[in-house]
Amino acid sequence: MTAEQDERAFRALTQKITRARGLACDAYKDRCLRRRIGVRMRARGVHTFADYGRVLDADAREYDLLLDALTINVTKFFRNVETWRALAPRLEALWRERQGRVRAWSAGCASGEEPYTVAIALAEAARATGQDALLARARVDATDIDRASLERTRAAEFAEATFSEMPAELVRRYFTAEAPRRPLPELQGLVHVAKHDLTTEPPPDPPYDLIVCRNVVIYFDRPMQERLFAQFAAALSPGGILLLGKVETLFGPARDRLVLEEPRERIYRRSEA
Repeated sequence: MTAEQDERAFRALTQKITRARGLACDAYKDRCLRRRIGVRMRARGVHTFADYGRVLDADAREYDLLLDALTINVTKFFRNVETWRALAPRLEALWRERQGRVRAWSAGCASGEEPYTVAIALAEAARATGQDALLARARVDATDIDRASLERTRAAEFAEATFSEMPAELVRRYFTAEAPRRPLPELQGLVHVAKHDLTTEPPPDPPYDLIVCRNVVIYFDRPMQERLFAQFAAALSPGGILLLGKVETLFGPARDRLVLEEPRERIYRRSEA
C-alpha cells in the first residue's frame, strides 16, 4: 500500500468514527490517533484501516473499546504534588474572597483522581482559613467524553497505587481506611460527574473560579488548542485560575486574558478586565 492509499484509508476510517460516535477526530493530532487506533487493530488482529473499519461494522461494541483507547488518561491523586503545593495559597485566597463559593471544573476527569484532588484542595483551603463549615458551598464539575472514565469517577473506588504521590495525612483525612478506598461523603458531595465533549460543546456551567485541564489539550491540533484556551478564558470568572499540564503551552488570543503566574507549574490567572 502506498503512503497516499494509507492516508486515504486512515481518513475514511476517522470519518466513519466521527459519523458513528460524534468524536471530532479531525481535532486530534494524527500521530496520536494512529497510535491509539493501532492498539485496537492489534487487539483484533487486523493490519489495515479498511479491515478495521469492517470490524467496526460487524461489532458495535468495538466502538466503545476504541473510544476507551482514544481517550485513555493515566492519572494519580496529587500528580506532580509540587503543582498542588503552588496552587494551595492561591486557592486559600480565592476561598476567602468567595467565602467558600468556589466553583471548579475538571475538564477531562479520567478515572476521577483529578476532580477528587481538586475537591481535597478546596477542603484544605477551607480548613486553612478556618471555614470548614462552608465546604458545602463549593462545587467541582468533573467531565469527560469517555464512558468508562465517567463510570469509574462515579464509582469513586480507588486502588492503593493511585495514592502514591498524595500526602499520607490527606489520605487518612479524606478517605476510608479499607481498600478500595472511597472519599468521605462530604467530599463526594462536592463532585458532580457529567459527560462532555471539549471539542464540540461549550463549557458546562460557567463561570468557574478554577479550571483544571492537564495533559488533555496536547492531543489536539493547534487550531483546536487555541479554541479550547479561548473557551477556558471566557469560562473563568475575573481572577479565576487555569491549571494546565507541565508540557502544555498557552497559544492564541487567550494569552491576552490569561496571565502566567507560575511558569514551572503552568498556573494562569484570568485578568480582572
